[in-house]
Amino acid sequence: MSGPPVSVLVIDDDESIRLGCSQSLELDGYLVRTAKNGKEGLEFAREEAFDVVIVDLKMPEVDGMTVLGRLRQEVPDTQVVMITGYATIESAVDAMRVGAYDYLPKPFSSDMLNAVVKRAIERRRLKFDNAALRLALKERIGEGVMIGDSKAMQEVGRLIRRAAPTDATVLIFGKTGVGKELAARAIHDGSGRRDRPFVPVDCGALVEGLFENELFGHVRGAFSGAVEASTGKFELANGGTIFLDEIGNISPDMQAKLLRVIQEREVTKIGGSQRVKLDVRIVAATNSDLIDEMRDGKFREDLFYRLSVIPIHLPPLRERREDIVPLALHFLQKHGPHRNRAIVGFSDEALAMLEEYDWPGNVRELENAVERALVMADPTQIDPGDLMFFRPNPAAADVTSEGHLVEVEKREIRSALERFGGQINRTADFLGINRKTLREKMRRYGLAPSSA
Repeated sequence: MSGPPVSVLVIDDDESIRLGCSQSLELDGYLVRTAKNGKEGLEFAREEAFDVVIVDLKMPEVDGMTVLGRLRQEVPDTQVVMITGYATIESAVDAMRVGAYDYLPKPFSSDMLNAVVKRAIERRRLKFDNAALRLALKERIGEGVMIGDSKAMQEVGRLIRRAAPTDATVLIFGKTGVGKELAARAIHDGSGRRDRPFVPVDCGALVEGLFENELFGHVRGAFSGAVEASTGKFELANGGTIFLDEIGNISPDMQAKLLRVIQEREVTKIGGSQRVKLDVRIVAATNSDLIDEMRDGKFREDLFYRLSVIPIHLPPLRERREDIVPLALHFLQKHGPHRNRAIVGFSDEALAMLEEYDWPGNVRELENAVERALVMADPTQIDPGDLMFFRPNPAAADVTSEGHLVEVEKREIRSALERFGGQINRTADFLGINRKTLREKMRRYGLAPSSA
């Protein structure tokens, strides 16, 4: 995917320069808009998102340095190239020190112009890709979630292979911990967008007031504390894929705004009027029954059908028990070296316990159980006594009292809260449960983040 067309704004009071730049850049496939002075150029930049702005340093009233300063504040991701005469090259160098990407000395050829614009575009894309990579590394979930030879997982794999090469919107259904994000990554990696950003957004972790800012970004001064402009996740994902996890948690107001983005393929930052054109594939996921949510009026029907062009259902681990042992062995190999443990495997009795357990936290809970067992086990192998399940297992009811299980659960929650300093999101992820369930259990047991 090449992404959306590159847009360039040329600001110069010399009509011949504006015309020459426009003709040359349009021949290379760029979308070009021209402004006859600095004031008009800034107005255009507030209305529309430009990848590159080419501005003359010397202009009456609003000069090039003033334009540069405003652009640095309001649209810091836009690359600015200064046009300068021989006598003002030193000023152009000063402009680079305060944020201009490069300068073009008069007179300049079409080749020089197109070369500097091409370099500016590459720099902008590299900046966005690096930001998206940092985000992906920060939020990446554990590997191995898609491991499995069960018929259910074979069907999931078939659907992913069919959906990936298209640009169709995908909605992934599945309980917490089944690996919805990894499925979304597999779709992205199998598409023509694989070399562009994959940007995950956890809709369940964002409070209402921050959600719009997270998705769309804001301009400088949009609200108290907005000392500089920010780039939203949709813009960060331009040319690639945005993954909206737990989409059922967003409010009706945000549902309407998201629907508008899908329909119009553009966003406007908070506090701004500039429209950012989008070429983004959307993959969403939910652990809710959105059909019931629609019936209850909690989820928009038109948004549901926009998102679920291709629905994919990820089954819970209890419905594909033949995948439990391969996954457990994978996690043993994954975490053993990091724990400096020379565990070579599980005893037959331990494997039987893993297969009998219902895994309400799904693959995430299985991975956590293997990690805990690695800490508890003596050298060579993991035995039944090394396994501790976070929630009561119906198969174990005859050997474990309900009261003891409650104490085990309470102790596990308190320990996890202490480990993560009371952070609800990280604690819930570690325990393999969703945030709502964790808060309910904390309330029931009289636990609070501060009690950690």
